[in-house]
Amino acid sequence: MSRANLTREDETLFEPRSAARGLVAEDDSPRVLDLDPEEESPFLRAQRRVPVRRGPLAKKTANRLKIVLVALAVAGALAVCTSVLYSYGEHSWRFRIRSGSNIEIAGTQTVARRQVMEVFAGDVGRNIFAVPLEERRRQLEAIPWVESATVIRLLPDRLRVDLIERTAVAFVRLGSRIALLDSNGVVMELPRSRKYSFPVVKGLNESEPPTARAARMQMYSALMRELDSAGAHYSADLSEVDLSDSEDVKVVVADPAGAVLVHLGSSDFLRRYKIYLAHLQEWRQQFQKVESVDLRYERQIIVNPDSGTHSTNPRPASVAPHKAVGKPDVAKAAGPSKAAVHGRPEANKPAATAPPTNAKPAATAQPATPGPAATAQPAVAKPVPARAKKPSPAHKPSPQAAKASSTGTQ
Repeated sequence: MSRANLTREDETLFEPRSAARGLVAEDDSPRVLDLDPEEESPFLRAQRRVPVRRGPLAKKTANRLKIVLVALAVAGALAVCTSVLYSYGEHSWRFRIRSGSNIEIAGTQTVARRQVMEVFAGDVGRNIFAVPLEERRRQLEAIPWVESATVIRLLPDRLRVDLIERTAVAFVRLGSRIALLDSNGVVMELPRSRKYSFPVVKGLNESEPPTARAARMQMYSALMRELDSAGAHYSADLSEVDLSDSEDVKVVVADPAGAVLVHLGSSDFLRRYKIYLAHLQEWRQQFQKVESVDLRYERQIIVNPDSGTHSTNPRPASVAPHKAVGKPDVAKAAGPSKAAVHGRPEANKPAATAPPTNAKPAATAQPATPGPAATAQPAVAKPVPARAKKPSPAHKPSPQAAKASSTGTQ
């Protein structure tokens, strides 16, 4: 049968091999994707999971490690550059201190420039990086007038020195010489170019530890601060301050009528000093001379406890009556006639010392200023019986006995 006589059906049966081969290839090609989802049969095996390979470090960890490595590399490069520059600076003539004019000094008022230059004498002509700054600072602070010091380098060839000097607050007598003290008890020499007006502090020893002097000077600072509070400036009246006893600060007040030693205790200095100022004139009217006053006791005032030249007398009427709480050892050792104690009037009256009935009225008045003879123990006059018209001459009281009986002794 010839090919021309074939029908259309027969043509389909005899397709060319090339067309059939192309159809098969199109169906079996891996590029053809079936987008229609197929139902997974519950009886089929699950697909095997394919493991994914990962690196030895996580991605974030790797990035951080890179940053750290870069930072270390930069730091190392800077360190190398710094070392090279420092080595160049140590050996270069450009960084050499040529003369003393290359050292700047600031903050000096009392310290002389030559004292500072003595510290840097070995650094002139030296490389600026070879100067030990910390050691030079300690040497400067060893100067008595220097409280603190700072030394810095100024490139290329200069040094700057900044000083803070100590502030003098008092004079001190050390043997035969007079020096100055600051608030910490540091002893400083007197400068020739400046003048000061301070009290002289006693009771300090240059050989004692600095901490002991500093503790005493704290009490001195408290005393001066209280006396000058509220604009009073009472410290200008003081000529000496004795700090030998921490429980009793003694001051010498320079008065035109005579210097007076005042015991102020260890606290409440201003109130006690005002008591001294308020009653000084009254005490001078009663006593021949006021040399010392003890104000340490709250309810007792002792006049002349250190001199021992006056007898016991009542306190001034302006002082409110109060109970005596104690006496210093000096007055007790000196006897009853060596200090004038101001306490209760009853405490000053001895037993059986009432004046006789026929005593003259003048004998009972306030005694005049007692002299040195009043320091002896007065004799007690015996009263005359009431029936006698006149006392016998042997029993007639003397004026001194009448005065003593009217005032009493402590």
